[in-house]
Amino acid sequence: MAAKEDLYSKILPRRLRQNRPGSVKCGSNLDVLLSMGFPRPRALKALVSTGGRSVQAACDWLFSHVDDPFLDDPLPREFVLYLRPSGPLQNQLSHFWQQSRVTCGKNKAHNIFPHITLCQFFMCADHQVETLCETLQATVQQWRGRFPSPLPLELYTSSNFIGLFVEDQVADILKQFAADFATEAARKAEVHIEPHKKQLHVTLAYNFPTDHLPSLEKLAKGIEVKLGCDWLAVLFSRDIRFANHETLRVMYPYIPQNDDELELVPGDFVFMSPVDQNSTSEGWVYGTSLSTGLSGLLPENYISLADESDTWVFHGSHSFFSCGPSDKTSKEKGMFDGLLDSRRPDSTSTGDTPMLSLICHPMQQVLRISGSHSRQPKRSLFVCRHGERMDVVFGKHWLSLCSDSKGRYVRSNLNMPPSLPMWGGQRDYDMDAPITVFGSTQARLVGEALLESNTGIDFVYCSPSLRCIQTAQNILKGLQQDGKLKVRVEPGLFEWTKWVSGSSLPAWMPPTELAAAHFSVDTTYRPLIPVSKLTVSESYENYMSRSYQVTKDILSDCKNTGNNVLIVAHASSLEACTRQLQGRSPQSAKDFIQVVRKIPYLGFCSCEEQGDTGVWQLVDPPILPLTHGPNHTFDWRETLLQE
Repeated sequence: MAAKEDLYSKILPRRLRQNRPGSVKCGSNLDVLLSMGFPRPRALKALVSTGGRSVQAACDWLFSHVDDPFLDDPLPREFVLYLRPSGPLQNQLSHFWQQSRVTCGKNKAHNIFPHITLCQFFMCADHQVETLCETLQATVQQWRGRFPSPLPLELYTSSNFIGLFVEDQVADILKQFAADFATEAARKAEVHIEPHKKQLHVTLAYNFPTDHLPSLEKLAKGIEVKLGCDWLAVLFSRDIRFANHETLRVMYPYIPQNDDELELVPGDFVFMSPVDQNSTSEGWVYGTSLSTGLSGLLPENYISLADESDTWVFHGSHSFFSCGPSDKTSKEKGMFDGLLDSRRPDSTSTGDTPMLSLICHPMQQVLRISGSHSRQPKRSLFVCRHGERMDVVFGKHWLSLCSDSKGRYVRSNLNMPPSLPMWGGQRDYDMDAPITVFGSTQARLVGEALLESNTGIDFVYCSPSLRCIQTAQNILKGLQQDGKLKVRVEPGLFEWTKWVSGSSLPAWMPPTELAAAHFSVDTTYRPLIPVSKLTVSESYENYMSRSYQVTKDILSDCKNTGNNVLIVAHASSLEACTRQLQGRSPQSAKDFIQVVRKIPYLGFCSCEEQGDTGVWQLVDPPILPLTHGPNHTFDWRETLLQE
């Protein structure tokens, strides 16, 4: 049998393929798996965990879960039955989902796609899932011609809830359908289902700050509830073990440095329980991988908060109005096949989204409020995150990978820069990592895009972190302004000091040493907030106040001498330097962290002054977003010479 590493190597690329249409019926697939020698309980678990898509998907799941300690656990999955709209109404709801998230950030409703809940979560044994799916299909067929059309919906709002409620008489009809399904499922599949007894509704928003109500209510009133719609009965399942866990998406690859750490692959999901975090160190969390079932510690800044339904498995979709041989259209198959992932029902694409595109797009979705190219802005503030970091790509022990026996710098990978400034014990690289070659390329691309869009930069301000200074230098190279425009190093733009490991701040290179190392910095610039004023482990309130104050002072100093200011700093800076500038109050620290996690390398936002009012507003950036895919380490000996 092939080595375990060989089996693992076959798993992840398959998640990047276009999914082929499949059937939730798994009888013949089960026979094939049994003939291959898989035990019946494992084969059934694999088919149910992949939505019965195909034998190949089930095999991939089994191989990737070979070390899963719960592989032979007989615990069944939890299922739920929803009504999902399609057609014009679904498009309206998807638009609301997107705009509400952009305008007000994520609320609890965003965890699940637009739906009407027909029953509570219920358990179904793996060997009964096929019968359960057939029962749903048969019940829907019996109800064709009896399902109310159109479905009357009425908007309801309160201080922390907005939804579309089904009229009571019609809701009773829907509840009868759910009751019929529950009765048949109990008889045929031996499951206990409780139909939803509360008022039936589509939740639009809930558990949001009170000050978001006017904006959300305005968006909700724009939904045309009388638009045509085909309602689908859809069946999903989730792993009951993680029902009360947070769902996290892996953003960056991570190779474990210790036995208790978890390997991370971009695009995977991790389940995290707050109960398990009591004994973890700061900056680390304990979680379980969806793709392998393994648990361990992982760096907190390598993950971002995902939606709860991202890891659910789709088992069937049946229309109450369509009577074709298959209830699922090809579009729906592509959208719902197996794991929801990026193919959630509110997605506009039926294919797979490249893994790292999910890193870059939220920069627009979270920070872009409105935009207009109809006039040239009087003054613009651009805030940009630094490029790809060496310690993120090559791990926290990256220094050992590029040092020879005499302590000299040695480039051991093409993505490592040919040389580093002040190498030889004089630089605090552990605390102040440089950017990679690709990080420099990212920055030059942004500079070239600014040049191509005829966007002039009058002033560049930069965090004292080396990665930010290198990024600013390469942006200026792309702009063809390297050596012509000097970077002003401003310590007040450094990130939240709570995130600094250790008891002291990094030992940054002073401007004179940076200039000696051929960086185009302004050695005459006097910082608005000197390094001596920064404190370790500052409060969130102090960080937000510091960022707001230094941004205001920068804009004030540049007011009469230039229109466009570029700040090159950290992911947190895109939020911290612009939010209060718009007259908006800071978010909670928890919400702030979730926003920051979604901002990629070279994430770029644009803020425009509204006349002479002193009020600023986020607008469309003058350049396109930057999206790229992962490129893992390749060792030809291990890969090509392996027996």
